[in-house]
Amino acid sequence: MKNRIIFTLLISFGLLHGVISCSSMPEKAKPVSHFDVNRYLGTWYEIARFDYRFEKDLDNAMAQYSLNKDGSVKVVNSGYNFKKNKWVSADGTAKFRGDRNTAALKVSFFGPFYAGYNVIALEDYKYALVAGKNLDYLWILSREKVIPEHIKQNFISKAQEIGYDTSRLIWVKQDKKSPFDK
Repeated sequence: MKNRIIFTLLISFGLLHGVISCSSMPEKAKPVSHFDVNRYLGTWYEIARFDYRFEKDLDNAMAQYSLNKDGSVKVVNSGYNFKKNKWVSADGTAKFRGDRNTAALKVSFFGPFYAGYNVIALEDYKYALVAGKNLDYLWILSREKVIPEHIKQNFISKAQEIGYDTSRLIWVKQDKKSPFDK
């Protein structure tokens, strides 16, 4: 009986964690609709981000997306750790949380633990504003190592409307050729 209660609690915790960790995004954020994952695939350079432990001390950060056979998205994040003077990378998997035409995904780099990845603004599949599960995660991405000023300002305004403190953005240096860049 005791084992059954423990098993039930573990399953309940796992389900609750899954619901909380991968389906959430900031309240005012809305993922892009009419999303075409095939157009989103490829290399994206990180223009700006909120700093957090997994990208601490990284410049020249980029993400590469490709389609897996099962329909999920292979994710390779990489960057140059300027304190350790070395390139680093991490492989992950992204899956749609629902309709494949809505840019609301969950991404994992650590087994069964997923976090929100929500494209909340997209300009011609060249520039993207990405929200995480809450107001502590935000990225500005570009197909090139620079972004036009008017798009940058539009993305900053949109992030502020959602509730992001955009003064926390770190503007990422893109001054090295990555060995991971295809």
